[in-house]
Amino acid sequence: MAVPEDVGFSSEKLEKITSALQGYVDKEQTPGFLAAIARKGKIVHFETVGMQDIENEKPVQTDTIFRIYSMSKPITTVAVMILYDEGRIKLDDPVENYIPAFKDMKVFNNQQTQSHTAKNKMTIKHLLTHTSGLTYGWGDKPVDKLYAKLKVFEPDSTLAEKVEKLSKIPLVFEPGRRWKYGVSTDVLGYLVEIVSEMPFEEFLQKKIFKPLAMVDTGFSVPLTNVERFSAIYRPNEAGELKLVRKPPLATDNVSFFPSGGGGIVTTAADYLRFCQMLLKNGELDGVRILKTETVELMCYPHQQYHRDGWSYGFGVHVVTRKNYGNNGRSSGSFSGGGLAATNFWIDPERELIGILMTQLMNNRYPFQTEFRKLTYQALINSEK
Repeated sequence: MAVPEDVGFSSEKLEKITSALQGYVDKEQTPGFLAAIARKGKIVHFETVGMQDIENEKPVQTDTIFRIYSMSKPITTVAVMILYDEGRIKLDDPVENYIPAFKDMKVFNNQQTQSHTAKNKMTIKHLLTHTSGLTYGWGDKPVDKLYAKLKVFEPDSTLAEKVEKLSKIPLVFEPGRRWKYGVSTDVLGYLVEIVSEMPFEEFLQKKIFKPLAMVDTGFSVPLTNVERFSAIYRPNEAGELKLVRKPPLATDNVSFFPSGGGGIVTTAADYLRFCQMLLKNGELDGVRILKTETVELMCYPHQQYHRDGWSYGFGVHVVTRKNYGNNGRSSGSFSGGGLAATNFWIDPERELIGILMTQLMNNRYPFQTEFRKLTYQALINSEK
């Protein structure tokens, strides 16, 4: 841990973060947190509050393992960009070149009552920017019912089987027409598997996790580590925390579907190393994962969507609003979050990384915003 003042932070103001997060725990609004902040390559805040397992009174530890859900997307995106750096794919390549099942995809009309053959071919860039026409199947529209009928999210299936199912469901719009968050990143995981000719998780371990010393990251938790794996909670209608998934037993074999969009488990320390690599333009501790220009391409605002001042890059949300304010992220910052209220952001202008880990489904509380605001307020004179 660095002395905060050495990198432009106020130690006194950083302490307010722990107090604020403790307030949510004391009110029994969330089980616990791990908050991490790094600046200029130095960790200035790495604190835990609350429980990773309320029922067994196990506090959050510095090495607690969390489900990060959609914070998996930037990792899968980096895997794709590695292949791009190696010249094995081009961003404008049609996906059907690698996954023949996506040839002659159908597209729904606006009412989703009829479909026709797509006029545009789905490309790798469409998948990276969530402009592919794929969705998540959450809702009660005809496309959502097809996702349910074909059991797209069947946990015992393979990536190949999932993609085969997706190829049979009409897209919700022509590829490239607009932005829609969905299973595009899962398809990218399978594309990595096809192009690299190795299982997706093996590629991640070989090209990202091992080079970056991300020792607790993957689609499974070894038996030796299950005691560190957090339970997960959800508030009921009265706001009371209810256990959704209990922590595994010491004898349990914990593994997950290799979803590039949401299947990875990790620790805050591991994910911080991943973020530091991106902040340092693709290199960390002498190990280069991506070219500098490739990281810039990944974090470029490619696709404007519904929120003013925001865009979508490749696998990350990008701030585009100028002069975002002393208490907010700088223009060019990029971020991501997960279904269980995990969150991270990287602010290149201020050389700043923030990570907040918890395990709370259906979050209704503003702790992510409060954590970020207090972080920026702790900068000395909003130092840049």
